[in-house]
Amino acid sequence: MNSQKPSRIGVFKQFILNNKFVLFLMILLLIGLNILVFMKVSFIFTPISVLLKTVLLPIVLASVVYYLLNPIVNFLERKKVKRIYSIFLLYILIAGIITIIIVSVIPFLREQVMSLIYNVPTYSMDIEVLTRDVLGSEVVNQVQHTLNINIADFSSRLSEQAASLLNTTWIGIGHFVGAVKDFVLAIVTLPFILFYLLKDGRRLPDFILNFLPVNMRRQTFTVMKEMNNQISSYIRGQIIVSFCIGVLMFIGFQIIGLDYASVLAIIAGCTSIVPYLGPAIAITPALIIALVTSPFMLLKLIIVWTIVQLIEGKVISPQIMGRNLHIHPITIIFIILTAGNLFGIVGIILAVPGYAVIKVITSHLFEWFKMRSKLYDEEKEEKQ
Repeated sequence: MNSQKPSRIGVFKQFILNNKFVLFLMILLLIGLNILVFMKVSFIFTPISVLLKTVLLPIVLASVVYYLLNPIVNFLERKKVKRIYSIFLLYILIAGIITIIIVSVIPFLREQVMSLIYNVPTYSMDIEVLTRDVLGSEVVNQVQHTLNINIADFSSRLSEQAASLLNTTWIGIGHFVGAVKDFVLAIVTLPFILFYLLKDGRRLPDFILNFLPVNMRRQTFTVMKEMNNQISSYIRGQIIVSFCIGVLMFIGFQIIGLDYASVLAIIAGCTSIVPYLGPAIAITPALIIALVTSPFMLLKLIIVWTIVQLIEGKVISPQIMGRNLHIHPITIIFIILTAGNLFGIVGIILAVPGYAVIKVITSHLFEWFKMRSKLYDEEKEEKQ
């Protein structure tokens, strides 16, 4: 009886190992059971979740600045300048630049911003009058009769949606105030976190690897290195591209004589951090101002925007960003939309680098799974 029991276990084990589809299903079942267990005991991770939400923003901001400044610190260190002296030198330089911006640039921008806010009601009335003229035109009436569209119903629905959006905005003011508080705290703590990242950031991979088994360290270091390359390339490239777009937009707005060129160019540069969707968001306020100014100004704005997008797409991005991420544009758009619905503005900003990190981890996990499970051996043999 005892001799038969091991043989049955051996037969069952051999059946599982030989039937690769059953093995794959069992692996999926084990993964599902682990997810279910973690969902049932999710309350255990609540303190960790609160901690992550508290420190996430300061760490993200410090990491972005770290990837921008670390090459400079490394360069100065290669020139025999001690690392801590390089960091202090950069801090003094950054403090000087911020002081110059506060003293000279912000007063000029404040005048433009206040003037734009003061003229917002005028622009709203002009847009409303223009909309009424368009809706009351003969062409629109013909289209309405042809397509059997009720413009009055459409306008009332649009008004309801606008009112609902306004109510939602007022409700979200409390969340906005909380977000501003978190952002201010992140800015205050950023210099301290950044200092230690620049000073000891190189030791962080070795510190993490010491907690892992020896046979896993080499592969884990490769994954961490690829993740670091993906994130650093994206952050540096996207910020440089956004700065170039802002400068080009400012030059174009100045050439065509568009009002509030500085403010609109800064908006364009900041929103361009979000790939593909950012430029479309950036052009909206400029379109409104140009439309109210004159139809000819609207045409000139469209020409400037088209030229800037062509220069960015054909010259700037290929030279700066290259093809490091290897992500299809449609995939990026879907990622940004999904992350925006899940996590809001932060999700939109972090969507692409987050996807790049997940892609690196997933690809290495899949390679490890193929090697360990041997489910793809026949596929390899057929290709050979």
